[in-house]
Amino acid sequence: MLTDAGADPGRGRAVLVTGGAGRLGACIAGSFPDRPVVTTTRATLDITDHRAVRRLVADVRPAVIVNCAAYNDVDAAEDSPRDALAVNAFAVRTLARAADDCGATFVHYSTDFVFDGETTSAYDETARPSPRGTYGASKLLGEWFALDAARGFVCRVESLFGGTGPRPGSLDRIVDGMRAGRPVRVFTDRVASPSYVPDVAAATRYLIDRGAAPGLYHCVNTGHGTWRDLAEEAARVLGLSPSLELMTMAEARLTAPRPRFCALSNRRLTDAGYAMPTWQDAVRRWLAPGCEPLGAASRPSARQTHPAQQEP
Repeated sequence: MLTDAGADPGRGRAVLVTGGAGRLGACIAGSFPDRPVVTTTRATLDITDHRAVRRLVADVRPAVIVNCAAYNDVDAAEDSPRDALAVNAFAVRTLARAADDCGATFVHYSTDFVFDGETTSAYDETARPSPRGTYGASKLLGEWFALDAARGFVCRVESLFGGTGPRPGSLDRIVDGMRAGRPVRVFTDRVASPSYVPDVAAATRYLIDRGAAPGLYHCVNTGHGTWRDLAEEAARVLGLSPSLELMTMAEARLTAPRPRFCALSNRRLTDAGYAMPTWQDAVRRWLAPGCEPLGAASRPSARQTHPAQQEP
């Protein structure tokens, strides 16, 4: 559903992207070739520093703030809950309030880890969260703070793949292993709706530009599968016969609990007028020779830096 605004009222003003060195942040920054873009990284802005954030936002006065910064070490969060909460929750509150101060749209990304995974059907935006670990709890609190903004959007994503960044995702590591001819371990009982970074960026831009109703959206590719399904589809596209070592989540003995069934429904995004491609289509565009992404990564980069927040 679209609001009466019909379009982003701040068009032409800057877009501020935090976490610009990550795979999602870099892609988001590149999806605004027609607007000035200011990016920050962990080296140039500590988003847990309340005063530094407010100074930068007051200086830039962006029309849009997109927060791609996060504490994503799920296992370490169990031993460092303060660090996880500082980045994933209280820094989000600061950014949301700063966005309201300058009348900016605020976009924040969350995760399937806000659910316990004890279901057999895809979660939609009305499903009640029930995080099982510190990481999920910190992300859920961040959602609440983000949605306090007057024009606050929370886009839940999961199992990000594609794009470029310093930390490969699970599917990236699986593909790297198959290409190298190594045996690859894959879960047979963890179900996900993977998110192709260029498609997430394109959906984000759509929500901003079309004046969509603020709130919670699942920005995942359509459909779901086990990690075995994902690996086999990637191997098919690459023309490989991989050596897959099948295992269950219980056999992995992970430090922090993970949701077992974490498929997400993107119906609200569809209702807003944006149809996310299937995850199979996204894998093909990511891996097939000569295929170009349909989303933001195919557009030329428009990244700029603020004079006081230079990229390293």
